Amino acid sequence: MRPFVVGANHRSSSVLLRDRLFLDESKAPVFLSQLADRGIAQAIVLSTCDRVEIQAASPDPEASGRVVRDLLMRASGQPAEAIGDQLYQLSDDAAVRHIFAVAASLDSQTIGEPQVLGQVKDGHRFAQAHGMVGGELDALLQAAYGTAKRVRTETEIGHRPVSIAAAAGRIARDVQGDLESASVLVVGLADMGEIIVEQFRTAGAARFVMTGPSRRTEAAARRGGYTFAPFETLDHAMKDAEIIVAAAGTGRFLIAPEAMEKALAMRRRRPVLLIDAGVPGDIDPSVAELDGAFLFTLDDLERVAMEGRSTRGAAAQGAWEIVDQEVETWRRSVAARDAVPAIVALRAHFEAARDELLAAEPGADAAEVTRMLVNRLLHEPSRAMRDIAEAESGGGRLGAAEQLLRRLFELRSKEDREQS
Repeated sequence: MRPFVVGANHRSSSVLLRDRLFLDESKAPVFLSQLADRGIAQAIVLSTCDRVEIQAASPDPEASGRVVRDLLMRASGQPAEAIGDQLYQLSDDAAVRHIFAVAASLDSQTIGEPQVLGQVKDGHRFAQAHGMVGGELDALLQAAYGTAKRVRTETEIGHRPVSIAAAAGRIARDVQGDLESASVLVVGLADMGEIIVEQFRTAGAARFVMTGPSRRTEAAARRGGYTFAPFETLDHAMKDAEIIVAAAGTGRFLIAPEAMEKALAMRRRRPVLLIDAGVPGDIDPSVAELDGAFLFTLDDLERVAMEGRSTRGAAAQGAWEIVDQEVETWRRSVAARDAVPAIVALRAHFEAARDELLAAEPGADAAEVTRMLVNRLLHEPSRAMRDIAEAESGGGRLGAAEQLLRRLFELRSKEDREQS
């Protein structure tokens, strides 16, 4: 069985094509069944916003790849000329390298994002549940997970935030530690503020209070699962908040240094993280000068994110080196597995020759039996070597055969023995 991949990702295809190809949980079983009906017995579906691809194994990856391409094109509802070369097809080492890179999040729009490995594992489990994962594909995916683990532990590729929301989450953990007990006060809820708040939810924060100058704030709070606080109670709400996200964008400062100073005094200077996600800003910049107040604007968060992207970009080179090392390890392991049947057959041949001699010469002593066994075992190899020597005057195949014999049986040349 040889690995292959067919699909479309964010580099090879348009968003429109990926939307048409997208295989959700209702479509994926049908697609896997279609693959099985066409003789492809080992395959997983990986369908995300970045990519729609099939990772599979087959005795004939070129022919099987064409089958997958045909099924994907039918699923898209687009004519072949409209798709063009937006679908890629890889096999053998190129496919292994791609599968390892996907699991290690080196083939994503955002390098190092941890969600990708989970998506691969989900696809793996889904295919297993539908009987589409055999030993060969399972071993390949397990090797991909090992590669991803090495990349995560041996490089800095996932250690720094690369988006404004992720930067806010990292800073919040640095300032407040565990966010499960943190109270988050949200003042208004523009788009970026909502994204940042969702990052805090993902990080474990569970207590959210919303307030704001708009009359629509109370309705928004109820829809979003917040506790509502009237805007006139803002000063009181600030003293109970470990994190404040301001995202009203009213054009005037809603949080003044005097009010923040009172809140910090009532908190006995326990630190407060303030994120000004308003455009224009909602928090007076002089709040940053207060002891215990840690103020970050969108520009601050973007700088943190840019540093993270730079760090991940530098780490990617080392990560690709790990991927290439693991591809070489995989190649060697496959070659070793491929040699097993021949080794088993050779051992069985030797055992059969020994049994035949013992049965034919029951009274012979050990020296005589071993001499006859050596002659019998060397008869065919010796004849083959003579045939090669007679057929070739240049000695190319003979030299290769001689080198192989010396390697297999650790034979030394006359010169080597004399030097020893």
